[in-house]
Amino acid sequence: MQYLFVTQPNFQKAFNHLLAARAMDTSAVKQPVTDILNRIKAHGDTALCEYTTKFDRLSITSQQLRITNEEIEQAYQRTSKELLDALNVAASRIKAFHEKQLPPDLHYNDESGFELGYHWRPMDSAGLYVPGGTAAYPSSVLMNAIPAKVAGVKRLAMCVPSPDGHLNPLVLAAAHTVGITEIYRIGGAQAIAALAFGTQTIAPVDYIVGPGNAYVAEAKRQVYGLVGIDSVAGPSEVVVLADCNNDPTHIALDLLAQAEHDKMAQSVFITNDEAFADQVVNAVEQQLQVLSRQEIARASWENHGAVIVVEDWSQAAELINQIAPEHLELMLEDPDILFNEIRHAGTIFVGKWCPEAIGDYVGGPNHVLPTSRTARFSSGLSVFDFMKRTTFLKSNKKGIQTVGPAAVAIANTEGLTAHALSISQRLKSLSK
Repeated sequence: MQYLFVTQPNFQKAFNHLLAARAMDTSAVKQPVTDILNRIKAHGDTALCEYTTKFDRLSITSQQLRITNEEIEQAYQRTSKELLDALNVAASRIKAFHEKQLPPDLHYNDESGFELGYHWRPMDSAGLYVPGGTAAYPSSVLMNAIPAKVAGVKRLAMCVPSPDGHLNPLVLAAAHTVGITEIYRIGGAQAIAALAFGTQTIAPVDYIVGPGNAYVAEAKRQVYGLVGIDSVAGPSEVVVLADCNNDPTHIALDLLAQAEHDKMAQSVFITNDEAFADQVVNAVEQQLQVLSRQEIARASWENHGAVIVVEDWSQAAELINQIAPEHLELMLEDPDILFNEIRHAGTIFVGKWCPEAIGDYVGGPNHVLPTSRTARFSSGLSVFDFMKRTTFLKSNKKGIQTVGPAAVAIANTEGLTAHALSISQRLKSLSK
């Protein structure tokens, strides 16, 4: 863990190193992923089953790739009422938030005689990748599937690896909750390939969403263009900005809530009070002792964690905008003083009673967010990701007569004769 003060002589150099230290390098997996993609493209189900045997230690046939409706129903029935109620609370809040995002169409007439606008339409299909390795995340099912459903996507195909044949029943229960019935027991780059190219059993999709390891991230990078993707996600991160009016244990747990995701996750704490910073650091050490994923959280905190002491909150705002974090907590008595100064963040959690963990499950906004400083130019998953605009233009005689000559002049300047003639010939026919 780095302990930094903005007043120290080498602060900017140390801060820049903090920003760069976790840059994802997928060069080591690039060629293996290319080989997997090519083999799936060429051999379909056969290669898919071979990779599942090799990587997940599960020998299956083409007929066993798809999880049956009976298996999904059984998993749902085995899930406790308490957990099903929790899934329903989360699903209803996520659905309500994303329904508010549905965009209006645009349609108007201008003075030249043109009718213009656009309309929004959903994609036909989307593939959802759900991790199934070191941890299983039913919340990811809800966060990825619900905006697609709200957008109107007709087909959702889900892939979840089942190492040694184990399937997390809560992941299947979450799929049941949101109405996903097309689920395959496959993972890794081979699953991304199957969704992108299609196989004898799995029809290709138009868009792929969901987090995964370096192989999954690289596979998404390589198939982009053939299909759309949500992002090439890096490890999770949080910046917690807090004053001394907070409980240091609460802040420590917020930092560790990110650290326990992954050894490469990053938790950064910013405060203006050195004594409070020390209290939080001590609380982190105490709370590490009780975590079930202590080893992962400790590696994340020790290797990538940071505490930054600033002189004033305006300095903090500028640091946050440079970090452009996936998650940002503003744990201040008056958080509004900084809220409008934040230009780059995936989601902002405002006030001491709104920890980031609420957003992971039941807040409503999506928890699929831009990582690794990509919040500088991108946003979290939303209904918009599963929709696209089609513009339209309709002209009457007045319209082409009014603006057509300008188009002809530009086309001739560009040397595109057919462009010019396609308009000028119509203009001549109108002048007769």
